[in-house]
Amino acid sequence: MTDHPLDRYASAFETLKPDSLPALMALFAPDGRFVDPFNDARGRPAIEAVFRHMFASVAGPRFEVLHSVVDGPVGYLKWRFTGEVRGRAVDIRGLSEVTFDAAGLVTSHVDYWDAATNVYERVPVLGWVLRRLRRRIAGG
Repeated sequence: MTDHPLDRYASAFETLKPDSLPALMALFAPDGRFVDPFNDARGRPAIEAVFRHMFASVAGPRFEVLHSVVDGPVGYLKWRFTGEVRGRAVDIRGLSEVTFDAAGLVTSHVDYWDAATNVYERVPVLGWVLRRLRRRIAGG
């Protein structure tokens, strides 16, 4: 990948800190959209609020881009997210589909990752139910 807006975007995520949020927001179109298993935010202020909440909820959050692919105005980032929530380590791997406009601004960022395994199964009672259900579906 060379000289594509995805390069700047991936770099912004890998170096993301609370004080670098304005630089990340500048990469989004004013009416851009960010979607993950917990959020569906449209517009820079709403997207910034999602990331401010992440910084308030996760100690030492860090994104590492493992692989990227570009196909015209669409880019894909395979990533790893690490941090700590309530004293417990978090290690999530996922994929982002990022669409850019003609000016190279992000119009859509959609994250795909397994929230059930990575979050819900860590909740005591809910986790037990989900693990049991997963075993039943798998035939075990």
